[in-house]
Amino acid sequence: MFSSVLVIKRINVIKLFLRTTTKSFHRTMAGRTQKVLNVAEKNDAAKAIADVLSNGRYRRREGFSKFNKIYEFEFNILNKQSSMSMTSVSGHLLELDFKGSYQKWHSCQPVALFDAGVEKHCPDQFKDIKRTLEREARQCQVLVIWTDCDREGENIGTEVIDVCKAVKPNIRIYRARFSDFTPQSIISACCNLVQPDYRSSDAVNVRSELDLRIGAAFTRFQTLRLQKIFPNVLSDQVISYGSCQFPTLGFVVERYKAIQNFIPEMFHKLKVSHETEDGRVDFNWKRNRLFNHTACLVLYQIVMENPIARVISVNSRPKSKWRPQPLETVELEKLASRKLRINAKETMKIAEKLYNQGFISYPRTETNKFSKDTDLQGLVQLQTVDPDWGGFAAGVLQRGPNPRNGNKTDNAHPPIHPTKYTDNLQGNEKRLYEFIVRHFLACLSQDAQGQETTVEIDINGEKFTAQGLMIIARNYLDVYPYDKWNAKMLQGQTSPPPLLTEADLIALMDKHGIGTDATHAEHIETIKSRMYVGVQQDGRFVPGELGMGLVEGYDAMGYEMSKPHLRAELEADLKLICEGRKDPKVVLAEQVQKYKQVFIEACAQALKLDEALGTYFGEAQPFAEQDMNPVQVSPPVRPCPQCGESMVIKTRKDGGLMLSCMGYPDCRAVAWFPANVLEATRDEAICTRCQPGPVHKIKFKFKRGSVPPIIPLDYLGCIGGCDETVCELFNLNYLRPQQQQHRGAGGGGRGRPVQPSRGDAGRGRGNTRGNGPSPPRGGGNNGGPFPPRGGGGIARGNAPGVARGGSNDRRNNRGAGNTRDFHTGNQSNMGFLGVGDSGRTPLGAVQSSGDGNAVVCICGQNARLLTVRKEGNNCGRQFYKCSRMDNPCDFFLWADDNAPSAGDAFSVGSNNSYNSNNHNNRSTYNARGDGGNGNFNNQPGFGDRQSHSSGDGFGGDGFDGDVPQCNCGQPSVTRTVQKEGNNKGRQFHTCVKPRGEQCGFFQWADAPDNSGAGDGFRGGFQGATGRGRGSRGGRGRGRGNRSNSSDGDWDQENSRKRKPPKCGACGEIGHTKRGCRNKEF
Repeated sequence: MFSSVLVIKRINVIKLFLRTTTKSFHRTMAGRTQKVLNVAEKNDAAKAIADVLSNGRYRRREGFSKFNKIYEFEFNILNKQSSMSMTSVSGHLLELDFKGSYQKWHSCQPVALFDAGVEKHCPDQFKDIKRTLEREARQCQVLVIWTDCDREGENIGTEVIDVCKAVKPNIRIYRARFSDFTPQSIISACCNLVQPDYRSSDAVNVRSELDLRIGAAFTRFQTLRLQKIFPNVLSDQVISYGSCQFPTLGFVVERYKAIQNFIPEMFHKLKVSHETEDGRVDFNWKRNRLFNHTACLVLYQIVMENPIARVISVNSRPKSKWRPQPLETVELEKLASRKLRINAKETMKIAEKLYNQGFISYPRTETNKFSKDTDLQGLVQLQTVDPDWGGFAAGVLQRGPNPRNGNKTDNAHPPIHPTKYTDNLQGNEKRLYEFIVRHFLACLSQDAQGQETTVEIDINGEKFTAQGLMIIARNYLDVYPYDKWNAKMLQGQTSPPPLLTEADLIALMDKHGIGTDATHAEHIETIKSRMYVGVQQDGRFVPGELGMGLVEGYDAMGYEMSKPHLRAELEADLKLICEGRKDPKVVLAEQVQKYKQVFIEACAQALKLDEALGTYFGEAQPFAEQDMNPVQVSPPVRPCPQCGESMVIKTRKDGGLMLSCMGYPDCRAVAWFPANVLEATRDEAICTRCQPGPVHKIKFKFKRGSVPPIIPLDYLGCIGGCDETVCELFNLNYLRPQQQQHRGAGGGGRGRPVQPSRGDAGRGRGNTRGNGPSPPRGGGNNGGPFPPRGGGGIARGNAPGVARGGSNDRRNNRGAGNTRDFHTGNQSNMGFLGVGDSGRTPLGAVQSSGDGNAVVCICGQNARLLTVRKEGNNCGRQFYKCSRMDNPCDFFLWADDNAPSAGDAFSVGSNNSYNSNNHNNRSTYNARGDGGNGNFNNQPGFGDRQSHSSGDGFGGDGFDGDVPQCNCGQPSVTRTVQKEGNNKGRQFHTCVKPRGEQCGFFQWADAPDNSGAGDGFRGGFQGATGRGRGSRGGRGRGRGNRSNSSDGDWDQENSRKRKPPKCGACGEIGHTKRGCRNKEF
């Protein structure tokens, strides 16, 4: 019994050991097994490759895209057993487009598109594919690209690489090169992985960007102009332009004009016929033809005097008809169009499908010769089972394949040939597959052989000849019914050339380097869909009226844009990029400038285009240049300080002007010009101070009487922030860095303010350190994104300066402290000493000195009081200006704007002067102060600042006026509800901008004022702690984090209790705006 138990225990120990060892082994092997992500260009290709590599034993699972599956299997690759994941994209994963507002047709003048920023982005329909790649790439160590081995395939592969490396930078990259889905080709590609061809991808990027810029600029120019000039015909039509499609159109127009301009000429010839029981033979005159009727008539009479023929010679010689060369893409398109009557677009679509199914090799190739390594015997053997051409294939095997090779190769793909036999195809798929098979067998066979006999006769001195052909061996003709060979007689006549067929057009495009073998069909389809050309019943092209007018119009300008020269130069440069002999950036810059110059000249001579089209569409309608682009924009004024895109002057639909970023809607930086600006144009002068540059100055034209007399009506100013006059007249909020969320604490409540607070500043004690957009001041300061208008105050503490009654107005600060210019980076020391003044003051250091209420100009001198004598709205009005006669400063102040306020307070403490337009402070505060009343002007923008402050402060009342500010920092507009309902007739405040550009601000006009406690420094700083007591918001003690706000609703009885929610739509208490049932608009 004891021994049995011992045996059982030993068995259990052994089992435990085996389980532990097995798990450890599997963990070790799993750690050693590398994971490989394989990406093909299409799902069919991914499935075919996975089927070959796994011997049909792959496991399928779903990705984020239902059209692109994931196939998993084990395979030894890179000399290591690997876990393979095979997935796919659906062609190009990324799309090139203009940035921001440039995508809109009316956002800029078309010429600006040659220099506009472009970017690649993932379209919505491919985002699921992108997510799949990102998820799989994170789990893999190796990425293998299996896209098609041409330029476009290399570019698609590069897009996949960029997406995967963005989530896993250290993933190893390899490229598999193959030409078909046969096991030999796929296994060979796995054993010979290479690096991606980034040069070919660069060539595609250059071509794509050029096509985008050129096509968009000319298309917008043509469409916007011609729709206005010929509204009855072209009002709804997009008149596109492409650097490939236009020369393609030019070939059709050129052939049509050659036929129209052809002048037939009469000629005369002699013809001799000989009839026998076996048939009739026609003899050709050795003189061929004569254009002189009399001379031909004389010779005819001589012949007829003795019409007996004498045989001079009979010659017989062997003659051959050559078998076709191996098939390449251009020949496939031409022959399918001629022999099968299938157009090029349909041909390539079918060929692509047959390739993905594994029936033929890659259909986009320039190679027309087989390499010595190609297994021709095996390929022919596959076709011997067919009842139609199987016997011929067997004969080829007996004699041995003997291809008639050409002399072209792209060193990437073999000629098009069948790779698998099938007999279950239907329709055009079956016809095209049969053509490819028969062509393949014919090129491996032998030439047709015949015997040609030539007979020469003489009739009274005039000689005539006849030829006959006897076919001895048909050879390749037995399997290739698309060729005919028989005895025929050729005769010439003066007749016009025929209209172009699709095959003729493809041949011309290939000859002149227009497009590639992969894009010929696309360009032909484009000119057909745009109605530039039509197709007759016999398949020949005839130009339409619009196509004729466009070609004639551009030709009249002197630029042969319908000729292939410009595009052929680009195609040649692209080949040099692929070979590494040209820099893609240089090619891009050269081509952009070349086409830009052509575009500028075309715009200057646009009337010739109107005249040419007027021949076909009737008289042109009157046209003004501004009609072409309702939203007028200027050339770039400056780079946007927030995103780097160009900022331009735009004319809004209501006639107003603005400086707007072209990165909209991603970037919303904008400077709205006031209504008194009648005109604003970019000047060529560049500001030397403002950065980032270049910042062009602007010529402003002001409305008469809307600006102080000291400012000329035609004013040249800088919008970059250095021009104090412009800063005073305009709101330069766009210079403010984009707001970040900051944390703060204090006695006030939580909430996002919709306007500057109208409550008393609180009394608080706390420590503050962090970054924030609002600088600390001597007095109480409310938080949030809007600078509060609190008064100056008493401040005591350690600081490098003294302040006496400092006002919180940004233009009324003088004191000791360090400042750094926000735009230029220049550092300077400025004094801070003065008596606070809550009244609004102009741009400049306007302060009261020791002489009572004397006004001091920027120079520090007492200003002179003058009176306006000029007739106008301001006649008799008094104003202050600098009293210096030599080199006066630009100080100006209306006298009736200099009324002293009752809330001035005395303060002693520390502060660093801060100009919101020009300075960015980094300072440390340690202050204690009491504040008085005062107003803050809305400050255009602050740089980031770091500060540390601890102190006590007591604030007085602050008031911001009657109209609240919206989230843009602009005064809001008051409107009245017109819609029927409970709120009809009720007034509300909203953003002043047009509906599509509003910031979302909304407030009922009859809503209660915001009130709340404030702390000593509530400028949106991080990590603040403090205690506060508010005079209006009640008493409160608070400690915690705040996000970008200091306003809030606190119960007057107990500030610790949260106030019930209040609806922002109807104003009722107890529910929020989201659940409001009273919303009427």
